[in-house]
Amino acid sequence: MALCGIDEAGRGPIAGSLVVAGVILNRPVEGLMDSKKISEKKRELLYPQIIKNATYHIVSFPAHSVDELGISECMTIALQEIQEKVPSDNYLFDGNTTFGVDNLETMLKADAKVEEVSAASILAKVTHDREMIEFSIEYPEYGFEKHKGYGTKAHVEAIKEHGYTPEHRRSFKLKALEATLF
Repeated sequence: MALCGIDEAGRGPIAGSLVVAGVILNRPVEGLMDSKKISEKKRELLYPQIIKNATYHIVSFPAHSVDELGISECMTIALQEIQEKVPSDNYLFDGNTTFGVDNLETMLKADAKVEEVSAASILAKVTHDREMIEFSIEYPEYGFEKHKGYGTKAHVEAIKEHGYTPEHRRSFKLKALEATLF
């Protein structure tokens, strides 16, 4: 029975896309684990191996879609799209909510326990991080390549100094930016 592991990257940042990946491993891939537990270099090495040895689908929602639809609706759409594009007997999502999607099991820390979810975690994280590196070329003053869109002190200071980019999520409110104009 095939298992499609699902994980996301970019749910918490204040800039960049929300990325959700679903993966069925057709052949084993050595070294899989939670994407947060391995180096960026190792994730980049694993990414093409996963692509080569899996059936997968990646869904991305840019900042303006996250603002318009909200995280929950984006997650619902992504989970449904993965089920449409990656037919499987079972779907396992890392976390504790199904976002109202049927035929979906959840497990906390599944990205550290189940190889298919680890693989999805890596595809989502690498896709998200590559986008942030691209944004860092277009907007070098924000340091996207370092913080990957998260609300670090340096990132907040860059927003205060330079304002928001089109890649920022305007719906994500930070106390440190309450006085900053959109």
